[in-house]
Amino acid sequence: MEAARLAFEYVFLFSSTVSNLLRTYDIALALAWFYLAFLFAYTTGWLKCRQPNPNMFNSPLSIFNLFIYITLQLSKVSNAQTSADAADGVVSLSTAPSVTATSSVDINGAPTSFRPIFTVPSAADVGATLIPNINDPQAVNAQSVCPGYTASNVVRNPLGLSASLALAGPACNVYGNDIEGLNLTVQYQSADRLSVRITPAVVDASNSSYYILPDNLVPQPTADADANTKSLTNDLSFVWSNDPTFSFSVYRVSTGDTLFSTVGTILVFEDQFVEFASVLPENYNLYGLGETIHGLRLGNNITKTIYAADVGDPIDMNIYGSHPFYLDTRYYESDSSGNLTLMNKNETNVTSDYVSYSHGVYNRNAHGQEILLRPTNITWRLLGGSIDLYVYAGPTQPEVTSAYQMSATGLPAMQQYFTFGFHQCRWGYENWTVLQQVVDNYEAFGIPLENIWTDIDYMSQYRDFDNDPIRFNYSEGTTFLDALHASGRHYIPIIDSAIYVPNPTNASDNYSTFDNGNATGAFMTNPDGSLYIGDVWPGYTVFPDWIGGGAGQWWINEMVNWHNKLSFDGAWIDMSEASSFCVGSCGSGNITMNPVHPPFELGGEPGDMIFNYPEGFNLTNATEAASASSASASQASAYPAASSTSASNFLRTTPTPGVRDVNHPPYVINNVQGDLAVHAVSPNATHGDGTQEYDVHNLFGHQILNATYNALLKAIPNVRPFIIGRSTFAGSGKYAGHWGGDNTSLFAYMFFSIPQALSFSLFGIPMFGVDTCGFNGNSDEELCSRWMQLSAFFPFYRNHNTLSANSQEAYVWSSVIDATKTAMNIRLQLLPYMYTLFYLAHNTGSTVMRALAWEFPNDPSLAAADRQFFLGPAILVTPALDQGATSVNGVFPGVGKGDVYYDWYTLSPVTAATGQNVTIDAPLGHIPVYIRGNNVIPTQEPAMVTRDARKNPWGVIAALSPEGAASGSLYVDDGESLVQNATLYIEFAASYSALYASARGTYKDTNPLANVTVLGVQQSVANVSLNGMAVPNSSVDYNSTSKALVVTGLNNATSAGAWTSDWVLRWG
Repeated sequence: MEAARLAFEYVFLFSSTVSNLLRTYDIALALAWFYLAFLFAYTTGWLKCRQPNPNMFNSPLSIFNLFIYITLQLSKVSNAQTSADAADGVVSLSTAPSVTATSSVDINGAPTSFRPIFTVPSAADVGATLIPNINDPQAVNAQSVCPGYTASNVVRNPLGLSASLALAGPACNVYGNDIEGLNLTVQYQSADRLSVRITPAVVDASNSSYYILPDNLVPQPTADADANTKSLTNDLSFVWSNDPTFSFSVYRVSTGDTLFSTVGTILVFEDQFVEFASVLPENYNLYGLGETIHGLRLGNNITKTIYAADVGDPIDMNIYGSHPFYLDTRYYESDSSGNLTLMNKNETNVTSDYVSYSHGVYNRNAHGQEILLRPTNITWRLLGGSIDLYVYAGPTQPEVTSAYQMSATGLPAMQQYFTFGFHQCRWGYENWTVLQQVVDNYEAFGIPLENIWTDIDYMSQYRDFDNDPIRFNYSEGTTFLDALHASGRHYIPIIDSAIYVPNPTNASDNYSTFDNGNATGAFMTNPDGSLYIGDVWPGYTVFPDWIGGGAGQWWINEMVNWHNKLSFDGAWIDMSEASSFCVGSCGSGNITMNPVHPPFELGGEPGDMIFNYPEGFNLTNATEAASASSASASQASAYPAASSTSASNFLRTTPTPGVRDVNHPPYVINNVQGDLAVHAVSPNATHGDGTQEYDVHNLFGHQILNATYNALLKAIPNVRPFIIGRSTFAGSGKYAGHWGGDNTSLFAYMFFSIPQALSFSLFGIPMFGVDTCGFNGNSDEELCSRWMQLSAFFPFYRNHNTLSANSQEAYVWSSVIDATKTAMNIRLQLLPYMYTLFYLAHNTGSTVMRALAWEFPNDPSLAAADRQFFLGPAILVTPALDQGATSVNGVFPGVGKGDVYYDWYTLSPVTAATGQNVTIDAPLGHIPVYIRGNNVIPTQEPAMVTRDARKNPWGVIAALSPEGAASGSLYVDDGESLVQNATLYIEFAASYSALYASARGTYKDTNPLANVTVLGVQQSVANVSLNGMAVPNSSVDYNSTSKALVVTGLNNATSAGAWTSDWVLRWG
């Protein structure tokens, strides 16, 4: 028996030693050498160990081997469970590109091999050393060396003119090859729109994508059907000249003002560089030109780069979206005779009268570009394409915005009602159980939660259209979603823009999504026709070809198949610039390493622990701030940042006749990433029709939103698709909403969320919100309290933060719970109002969030106001945006000139003087909200979910003007159908101590009217009647101090439904 036991031990000792040695060698060479040294020391007697225990293995080495063996085997099983977490740093990472699988285990019956994860070197995402042209002292000024053009062959037609443009001298070829002949087309397209197009005279299949933006990708505005008659009343006039070279000007006829003029500048048109410029008045007011984190008013010393980039929200640099559109507002002082004098200073006189005129300019061009705003002019510099300008006469912001959407971008998508509820997300929700805990916590604390989201944690190894088989398996997911949906809530998963390429040396590494797409030519290629393979979360990846491949139907099929397994309710599209973590096709020849880890640390990994907190954290949490500061310093010492040297050996390229350098164009735009291929798909990636990514890079995000919209229509038929996307282009609003990207937990970014939202109102994307409480860094109680209240008045309302940062759900801090409930209570009451605003935006192009200057266009003092905003015409929000604030300064536009405001909480009118900046109490937990007079607002009693709120009684708030008048509207439908079988539209009007409600439509809503509140009732009220029937005095409350009349108990009188018949409420 003893001999058998010893034999068994010897066999185990030998086999486990060999296995352990191979395993340690696979993990790390140094560990293997250490283990060999231990074996040598033990067997030669250098290492003294305790005597063997007769009840255990005789050899202490066997005990040690058994421990190591079990540990390593458990490590393999752990790898099986967490292989999808490789990008989170959960598994060990090797710096050596070992790709040999050393062992395998079964997952759900399938044999799967595991090995250390290779980390892509950080150098893989380093491009050429470039200096932007605007910062380059050696840069050539094209205006000083290029000849310009001369116009000839001018032919007039009923809607405008056409002409030929020819180089006026020897070609300069400064940043590309000059185009010798151009075509000019001018068209008066409607009563308020003028187009100016300048394109190469010779365009064929070989160069069409260089210059022409296809109409099927971005619709081109065309002349209205009645343009022949209506264009005669156009307030715009086009004038051209050849003195000394071709230039043109667009004037406003009614004022004689020059809106756009290239006089005094040279037109430059090359195959990789187009430049044109216009004069602007001093201290101009321009808005738009996105996407950039900046104040609302752009100022006169900034370069706006338009090139879609995956980058964490830097200030004043190009980020995710591309919107080459601006609004120009000019203020005039009017004298007693009505004569107008253009204002060129910022100071205003409260006793003077002013009037404004606004116009818009849209340059339909998808190439990388930058727009230089300087004190007296605006200069456009394009890396390709054509000049395709559209000038919108306005003369007000609402008219400009509506016309821009109606003609160019399309009207914004109508959203489902539930999307206006609160959304909770974070990167780091580990499994379905954790999601359920989050939902349960919101319920337990009485905080309304409508939607729960998952970041990339749910994916199987970070691959689209598949769930982790252990942590987010479909069986548990179905149970979770059944309960979630039964509670009236919804689930939104993230979907990334790149597709994993399976490792061909690993038979278990199968991925049908890639196989299906590859079989249909759905992915971009290299110029030689091989697959373009970059690097994103799952490892080496390919990218859908939305332009010339079979990606559209493939995307639909994958979405439908996935939805059949998991009944999600919308889609969150990320990484769609498109982002890639390496320069060029770095995966070509390397896919046998897949999956690989990104070339940077992730939150929670050594060297990337998060110790950042909001401004003033050291004042409110001194001890914790000191600890965080110390830990941050220790981390910086242990993991020093890569040194950056100020290189002077910049790459500068020069034009080659007949050839474009798409990877390094001669003109270097001020791109946030420098090299165009850094952290992005390379410009030489090629589409199925031969188009290079250089020409359509800015459209990837737009096209994936289009594809996702169509896919959701198939996956969830007849229901309005709900999509939130990161990268957008002009027109993306007709498919999706947008969130502000990877902001930071700072008070500064809370402020910037307002001008960012207002800018997207101009771009026709009203479904906008930001990562409330901040994405990067740790939030704190004060910031999150303020931000949860501010975001409650944004259309898209979501809390989201990054991996390993502190939790920041609304229930984490007690004061945030209270603040959130206060703001959510207001938001949920206002949902019928907000939904109506979206209905109007969807049908007319009106805005939802509005700048003060847009609602009061004749007040120059509001030109740069972006710390307050209107929600629709009726709700004024004045948030406290500074750390430590207990009050906030705010203006009440129009006061003293016919406007009045009422405090939401007290119902009392605000006391303020004309133009006065009022100090308003704003202790933590309170956000000042006001109702603007002359408006009627529909409300509904809140509930924990919108499904239940839609069943609650209605309310109406009539905020009277000083003259006792008010108006408003309400739109009602089923809240989800793409095509409505029945709708209801109610109009409200108040005058002469009466409030009227008149409905039209066939949608049946049986919820009663519970109450009516009338603000600004100057005389005491003795009696109230509804449709001639007296309302009991017990249901009438008039406050002589606040001048508010509150009428309750109307449920019985309207039991058939508040809008079943028209009604009038009278008081006196």
